[in-house]
Amino acid sequence: MFDRNQLEQIEKGIIAGVNVSIYAKPEFVWEQMRQIRLGMACGLNVSVYANPKFDWDQMAEIRWGLEEGLDVSIYAKPEFSDLLMEQIRLGLEKGLEEKNNV
Repeated sequence: MFDRNQLEQIEKGIIAGVNVSIYAKPEFVWEQMRQIRLGMACGLNVSVYANPKFDWDQMAEIRWGLEEGLDVSIYAKPEFSDLLMEQIRLGLEKGLEEKNNV
């Protein structure tokens, strides 16, 4: 059911005292599990990215934004690549606002 790396992330979560039921699911690869576990350990609302539609790179970008207190809803979209997410996150960190040019 789970591979060795997934089991390691579940074990680390148990040791850290986080609710591993959020990510202890076969549909998450271990890297995704790690991003969810790290967010939970920091007290972040991981429900924003605890979704198998995000790959682990996308999850990391969302987690970093949450750690900085950014409005990640601007870029937490599965259709956005992790590189695009990174550019948006960096812009938000520099104080740039989302512009709607309709």
